[in-house]
Amino acid sequence: MSTTRHATLDLEAIDAVVLDTDGVITDTARVHAAAWKRAFDEFLRERGRRTGARLPSFDAEADYLRYVDGRSRADGARTFLGSRGIVLPEGAGAGSLDALLDRKTRYFLDEVAAHGVRAFPGTVAFLHELRRRGAGIAAVSASRNCGPVLRAAGVEHLADVRVDGVDSARLGLAGKPDPALFLEAARRLATRPGRCALVEDALVGVEAGRRGGFGLVIGVDRTGRLRADLRERGADPVVGDLAELTVVGRHDGARHVVV
Repeated sequence: MSTTRHATLDLEAIDAVVLDTDGVITDTARVHAAAWKRAFDEFLRERGRRTGARLPSFDAEADYLRYVDGRSRADGARTFLGSRGIVLPEGAGAGSLDALLDRKTRYFLDEVAAHGVRAFPGTVAFLHELRRRGAGIAAVSASRNCGPVLRAAGVEHLADVRVDGVDSARLGLAGKPDPALFLEAARRLATRPGRCALVEDALVGVEAGRRGGFGLVIGVDRTGRLRADLRERGADPVVGDLAELTVVGRHDGARHVVV
């Protein structure tokens, strides 16, 4: 339950809004967490049988938020495995990091195919209001599956540009908390970061927004458990849902989007 104070986004000070996808636009953070748990737990059981080591299973809440949430697939896997004292060889082949990442991706896509993807109604209304008022919109994700997820949720058309894990690999962009993904989104929107608002639910994403010099960093805490941590990393305001955010002001003139 949210206890946020009244929050306002003033489009006289902000020209564009950059939004994280999983957990902000679409209700897919839990799907990612479930896919990671299935993949990690299978891996840990297999490794435990081979080595005789007792390896704690992956906690889909605590471990996901601490080690994986907001990071690229590879960075999240490395960070979590490092917490268990495990380093996997890079590259393809059985027992490699890529093999684990491919397993997680299969489980995620299986879940999406079976159950679909839901966009948060408050975010959809927020995006429509931004478009009505003429603000630029970017959807950002560290995931390579961002495009299919947005299409499955029926909201792909609401973003002017998208920057995702495919772009990150192609352009060599560092993962969060480095702001490279978000800065690329601002560049494609032809807007300075200081004139952009960033909306994030992950701690590393909020930190990236502050490092990148974004004019406003909005934290989203749907569970009510991360509010203080999001503020500590630099979010102001923090809301439980984007329906709590009032949009005021209007752009003069048409947007010019650079892709």
